[in-house]
Amino acid sequence: MTTNRSRPEVLRYTAFSSTPEGGNPAGVVLDATALDDSAMLAIAADLGYSESAFLTAPPEGLGGQEGRAYSIRYFSPKAEVPFCGHATVATAVALAERMGPGELVFATRAGAVPVEVVEEGGTLRATLTSVEPHIEEITDADLAEALAALGWPAADLDPAFLPRIAFAGARHLVLAAATRARLADLAYDFARLEALMHRLDLTTVQLVWRESAAVFHVRDPFPVGGVVEDPATGAAAAAFGAYARDLGLVSEDAVLTLHQGADLGRPGELTVTLRAGELRVRVSGAGARIS
Repeated sequence: MTTNRSRPEVLRYTAFSSTPEGGNPAGVVLDATALDDSAMLAIAADLGYSESAFLTAPPEGLGGQEGRAYSIRYFSPKAEVPFCGHATVATAVALAERMGPGELVFATRAGAVPVEVVEEGGTLRATLTSVEPHIEEITDADLAEALAALGWPAADLDPAFLPRIAFAGARHLVLAAATRARLADLAYDFARLEALMHRLDLTTVQLVWRESAAVFHVRDPFPVGGVVEDPATGAAAAAFGAYARDLGLVSEDAVLTLHQGADLGRPGELTVTLRAGELRVRVSGAGARIS
């Protein structure tokens, strides 16, 4: 068991914002070699952020440049999750501050995730490329339970966006609100939604509202992680990009802008890039150190 005396430095970064006040905070441990699972979970719980990331040496065969490839694990305050986009971006920015921009690759439980970090006008931006996504249907009974837990009448959904479970490293239920007011009014039954999400193996529920052809507003309840709402969710953004393409809501070549966190007072911006002939989805955003 790792003791507090041997506990490594825990960094705090935000992702999908160029300022510490926006985006989604994440804990980052650049060398978690000395930590076991319980110690990583304890650090994540102590921080209280939706996720924290922990780096160790890469597995054999991962590839990438020497010194720029890692194994990465993600813990919420309650449990480990297979993939987390915002903590990946936060970690990539933290590494780039120390070794310079460039290419990185992370071995996640969901698969290998390459990340490219560039500097634009003094701000570091990271672009992750998801694992191969897939989309599946949700049963009428499970959809009804999700809506009941959210307190959303079925009539408040946008009929152009069929409810689906989307995966691009983690599973997310995608539901689209017909109005911005519906999206803004989020007061759900925490325990009821958590129970459904555990049964369906969901990481978040991705709630969206379409402002224009390529601009969306999103929110992500995250009760299974012990957090009421995630301020900016890179894994869900990747899943949503795959979902929107699969349903023909956007073109095969598209750049989408997702606004998230404004309803929590932590505005962030996620860029989702789709490329024709390539299933994997790119998610980009800025990052900044909090303390």
